[in-house]
Amino acid sequence: MKKLISLAVASALTCGVTLAKEIKVGALMPMTGAIAAYGQTANLGVELANKLQPKLKNGDTIKLVLLDNKGDKVETANGTTRLISSDKVVAILGPLTSSNTAQAISIAEKKHVPIVAPVATNDKLTTKREYANRVCFTDSFQGEVVANYAISQGYKSAVLLVDQAQVYSLGLAKAFQKAFKDKGGKLLKKIKITSGDKDFKAVVSQIKQLNPDFLFLPLYHPEASMIARQSKQLGLTKPMFSGDGVANQTFIDLGGDAVEGYMFTDFFDSTNPPSQTSADFVAFHEKETGKKEVNSFTALGADSYNILIDAMNRCEDPTDSVCVNKEIKKTKDFDGVSGKISIDKNGNAIRSAVIKEIRSGKAGYKATVNP
Repeated sequence: MKKLISLAVASALTCGVTLAKEIKVGALMPMTGAIAAYGQTANLGVELANKLQPKLKNGDTIKLVLLDNKGDKVETANGTTRLISSDKVVAILGPLTSSNTAQAISIAEKKHVPIVAPVATNDKLTTKREYANRVCFTDSFQGEVVANYAISQGYKSAVLLVDQAQVYSLGLAKAFQKAFKDKGGKLLKKIKITSGDKDFKAVVSQIKQLNPDFLFLPLYHPEASMIARQSKQLGLTKPMFSGDGVANQTFIDLGGDAVEGYMFTDFFDSTNPPSQTSADFVAFHEKETGKKEVNSFTALGADSYNILIDAMNRCEDPTDSVCVNKEIKKTKDFDGVSGKISIDKNGNAIRSAVIKEIRSGKAGYKATVNP
């Protein structure tokens, strides 16, 4: 039997027939740990997109290799190295947070393997990095959206809470601070916290004394939800706004009624799909999961996969990571699940943002902001 198979392969090669092969794509996501909600929702999008498009145009099959980085830098470094050196992946999707994505990029850059980040928004991630790409907007754009919204609502003063341990928080805080001041807003105070903090009562009391019109919390959901709960307990009722770091159901579950009216920037709203492609994905998501609502990280996970596949289809050899990376950066008006996406020569996405508000325990659509 083995001899017959070998003869068949040899015959196909002799006749110039190219046999389809399996190509590996890495997915490096925090599937466990404090920010597992991010990884689980984003990886769902990658897996659904793979179900819809499991093969390239030439017949090659895409095999996803998922590794759990646990939201940890050391695990991220080890996972990135393993995917490239042992699993021989063509590209890596992930690893989500800006800190971990920066770690992965530093390793992948040396090996000429492209990273396609679904939701890492820090501006500096792609600076002087040839193999860094993303399908999300940057903090500078996100910060301007929040600042413009605050000014448009008549909020003239703000207090800013920043997580000094997260590059995501530092970058978004800086962008908001500049835009808010440029628009005539007054920043009363910038208060520093650290990931893992549990007791924010002293911080809340300080904010009450400052009496701002508005609070901006560029934090991840564990800390943001605790601040919201403790603010409610101490009678602080000021409008609160965050970035995409709270764009998940876990934030609402943790915050409970304390996050009612809470606003945040996001990438996508499944009740307002921007195209037929998007609507079709929402329908497929419901069929596969039984849930109508599609998390924005799920949409961006799908977009990171689909843009990578689109780039691979444009390469004569889809396993050529250098070619794939070049084609990713040529992406123009891609019809994504989360909307139209173009990627510039630096690997940054040009795309819209969505503003949402939590109402009755659900994140509701407020507005779309174009670049």
